[in-house]
Amino acid sequence: VQLQASGGGLVQAGGSLRLSCQVSGFTSDDYAIGWFRQAPGKERQFVAAIRWNDDRSYYQDSVKGRFTISKDDARIAIYLQMKNLRLEDTAVYFCSAGSSFYSPNEHFGQGTQVTVSS
Repeated sequence: VQLQASGGGLVQAGGSLRLSCQVSGFTSDDYAIGWFRQAPGKERQFVAAIRWNDDRSYYQDSVKGRFTISKDDARIAIYLQMKNLRLEDTAVYFCSAGSSFYSPNEHFGQGTQVTVSS
């Protein structure tokens, strides 16, 4: 599975960003595609996931109501729309894939930096 993330950047607190992830190489509709993030000095943590075969989504509690994960079947891509960003959302965001819907962590792409400033 290959995952190519993009869309990170610098944004002020309260602002929005949209991350994109181009996906290729997976053959199972049971796969979930998602996002993890890692802040400096902290462990990588789950953010959100979407199951490819039924669009069911799942979020970490701290991003519920602010982040939305979606997919584009034609482009074979997923997106993470982030709104009302907070300083604590600053991290490197990684696109991921796996068979576990609640933590699809079998494959990771390269990260994209998201920096939220005050």
